[in-house]
Amino acid sequence: MHANQQTLDTIADFDFTPIESVMQTWDGSELFYRTWQPKQQCSKAIILFHGGHEHSGRFQDLVEQLSLEDYAIFAWDARGHGRTPGIRGYANHFQDYVRDAEAFVRHISNKYAIAIEDMALIGHSVGSVIAATWVNDFAPPVRAMVLGSPAFNVKLYAPAALTGLRLLQRFRPNAHVNSYVKPGMLTHDKAEAEARRNDPLISPRISVRVLTSLFDTAERVIDSAAGIQVPTLLFSAGSDWVVHRSAHQRFFNNLGAKEKTLRELPGFYHEIFHEQARHIPISEARQFILDQFSKIPSTISSIGTAACNADQFAKLQQPLSPLSPSHWKYRLTKLGLNTLGRLSKGVRLGWQSGFDSGRTLNYVYTNEAKGWGPLGRLIDRNYLNSAGWTGIRERRTHLEAHLDRAIDELRTPQKGVHVVDLAGGPGRYLIDVMCRHNDSKLSAVCRDRDLASLAEGRRMARERYVTQLIHEQGDAFDPVSIATLTPQPDIVIVSGLYELFHDNAMVLRSLRAIHKQMSPGGRLIYTNQPHHPQLELIARTLINRDGDPWVMRLRPQSEMNALVQQAGFKPQTMAMDDAGIFTVTTAVRNA
Repeated sequence: MHANQQTLDTIADFDFTPIESVMQTWDGSELFYRTWQPKQQCSKAIILFHGGHEHSGRFQDLVEQLSLEDYAIFAWDARGHGRTPGIRGYANHFQDYVRDAEAFVRHISNKYAIAIEDMALIGHSVGSVIAATWVNDFAPPVRAMVLGSPAFNVKLYAPAALTGLRLLQRFRPNAHVNSYVKPGMLTHDKAEAEARRNDPLISPRISVRVLTSLFDTAERVIDSAAGIQVPTLLFSAGSDWVVHRSAHQRFFNNLGAKEKTLRELPGFYHEIFHEQARHIPISEARQFILDQFSKIPSTISSIGTAACNADQFAKLQQPLSPLSPSHWKYRLTKLGLNTLGRLSKGVRLGWQSGFDSGRTLNYVYTNEAKGWGPLGRLIDRNYLNSAGWTGIRERRTHLEAHLDRAIDELRTPQKGVHVVDLAGGPGRYLIDVMCRHNDSKLSAVCRDRDLASLAEGRRMARERYVTQLIHEQGDAFDPVSIATLTPQPDIVIVSGLYELFHDNAMVLRSLRAIHKQMSPGGRLIYTNQPHHPQLELIARTLINRDGDPWVMRLRPQSEMNALVQQAGFKPQTMAMDDAGIFTVTTAVRNA
């Protein structure tokens, strides 16, 4: 058979008429999406992520030219875009799109019985940033990722434009701006430019919230890209009027994937999949995806659990040179926190028990500014409003939601649920959860190595008449200590602990001991810290529970999930704050 005839036969096996559907995403909002299905049932999928202002219908030509007859192809209209309802170009935060991506892919996997391991991603512009952020944050085991002209750093042209947008957002939180980009700046193809100009589903509006948080999220993902293990093909348009290509190089340099390619397209404008010579990137994307699916997918054992960010961690452990301006900056900051800062109750408690202690976290959870006089309370309010502590409180909200869900899933009329927190400090959130459920069949143990935290927890439990919660001393890293847990726990929580220790062997030993103690089907709820905007400030100025400098090693979610899987658990659902600092994940214990 001639090659041309084979291509025609292949195309005949694929229905290029999209099927239109809707789904509910994580917050109850509706998402519209299109599906292109081969005539024969298939077990592989391509997920498409459209660019800013656009919609899934713009991918029709790409779908046809990809000619992947053995793959189902799915594309959604992001919230506020195309036929998905909502204010045009609006979201509370860019991270909402990432959460939508997680919900969308899970929906596709469940509805169409396609494993996430058998999916590949293709994104364009802002859609490429959504895809890369989802892979970075949620660590899905997708087979491959193609990023077209990712909008990691949008060209704003006007001096101090980003600063101006942040000021506008402060005074008008829901403000919108219109895109300066004209269709002729996106593609040399005049027909494509005209089609875009006349598309009623394309709106020039974009929320200032989305724009500023796009910059922040993209910078975070570039910095943390070492944790991304998914094989990646990145296209960079050589004559891009929309984004800075230097950000593509930075992302690529940091990317942790063993298989990665940065492909520059000389002369191309931003819309590479709608350019005159679009057959070049489309054919290369097609071949890249086929190559990745032809290989045996990586397993957890082959990925390994090597410590990411080890160089950064080692650097933070070394003192700065006295000749360095940063040395004096941090030294003066530490002096201020240890003198004037002690007017704040929270800062004072941090110096007494460690800024990472259970007692400090309990104080942060209350979120009530206290101190000596108005100045002390003002310092305390600024302290409590820091990025890390704001994220901690959001982490608690996610933790309680995961625990509530796990209790509801495991509880039956015949059987109660026993919960254990291995390093819970006073266990304030456990007390709240038990009061909320008010169930005689719900029991819990809160362990910690700090006797003062346990005593405080007992007092709080008595005050709220919580009688089925026991506070006891224990070591979350000691398998012998974990083996003494009775009765056998249905749910084990490890919150705010593993991220404080850089040694993966310690964490894995703890996880394996938990797995051994739990019954099949039990739930492990664990937290992780893949990012922190004040990492060096904390390392140079604050102390941990042992009185040493509080130096943290950021652990990518992919690394944390690999440890959990090696111990015999399967991660299921995850939540993350908008700043991407903390995650909360629920995993199921395998048989």
